[in-house]
Amino acid sequence: MDDIRVAQWLDPDCDLPHVAGLELPVGPFLRREAAVQGIPQRVLDSTMLVRPTRGVRSLGVPRSLVERATALMPALPQDAAFSHVTGAALLGLPLSYAMERDERLHVSGRLDTRRMRRPGVVAHRCLHTRSRDAVEGLPVVGLADTWVDLGELVGRGKPVGLDDLIVIGDAIATRLDAIAPLRRAIMRRVRPRGKATLLEALQEIRVGSASPRETLARLMLVRCGLPEPRLNHPVLDEAGHLLGYADLLWKEQRIAGEYQGEEFHDGDEERARDERRRLSFERHADLSVEEIWKADMATRADREACVLRFAHALGVPSSQLDLGKAEPRFFSTYAMDQAEQREMRRSARRWD
Repeated sequence: MDDIRVAQWLDPDCDLPHVAGLELPVGPFLRREAAVQGIPQRVLDSTMLVRPTRGVRSLGVPRSLVERATALMPALPQDAAFSHVTGAALLGLPLSYAMERDERLHVSGRLDTRRMRRPGVVAHRCLHTRSRDAVEGLPVVGLADTWVDLGELVGRGKPVGLDDLIVIGDAIATRLDAIAPLRRAIMRRVRPRGKATLLEALQEIRVGSASPRETLARLMLVRCGLPEPRLNHPVLDEAGHLLGYADLLWKEQRIAGEYQGEEFHDGDEERARDERRRLSFERHADLSVEEIWKADMATRADREACVLRFAHALGVPSSQLDLGKAEPRFFSTYAMDQAEQREMRRSARRWD
């Protein structure tokens, strides 16, 4: 409590018993520490104080993720850090809908510490040390180690799939300007959970993606057999002046792919800006611009039509494409092979 700002609780309208000169921490605090410092029991047990978790009191109700994590901090072991889905959210990484639905607080600590058992908290005990970052004063497992930790949440009935790991991996690699930290984070672990899926995801992670949808658009096109584009590559005019950055750029073929997300490109002003950008690329950089909208990735038919449109622009014959690979992927190749083998064994038993 020494490092926590304190406030005078002297509001005459408050239902708490009035104690002259009473000081309560502004942030969440441990009940036992407050009692040692002289806060009366009747105050600590008053219904006017919020109990975010066992043994912790707070003046306000924690609502946001940062507030809920801060409320848990007084009860955490000293070496613990927020991890997995919680860590990814605190680090600002892109989460799928399934991951966002997990509102529990995930924390990680050393293997030799006692497992924390509290409602709404998932405690992970770790054999290997993790790098750490600080977010809003909260200890959080570092970017690359968080990505590897998410491998524990891969599989049937779990929220993380192959494409999720690629989307998050793209975001981390772009932030770190390198893929190597992700590879090193895997190699530091002995048989991490989800290793096969992590390694497969690693093969498709690239530096430069600016959004989850850009990553998914790239995967859709490249998996079907189109050449790899450069990501968010600068586009210059003949004089060397910067015209902008192409989301996807096939420089040799003079094709730029632009993902037009509805959030930033659906209004009249945004559409006008996009049109000026398109004309600038076409007139001053000799590029043809192909747009990708959310609707282009909505159904199987939409995805295949989008791939064929880009194939035509890039001069790739449709006979060289595998349009079946335009579908998003949740399971890794390893997981699908394992499922196929299990089905073959079940079929064999039925015929015995």
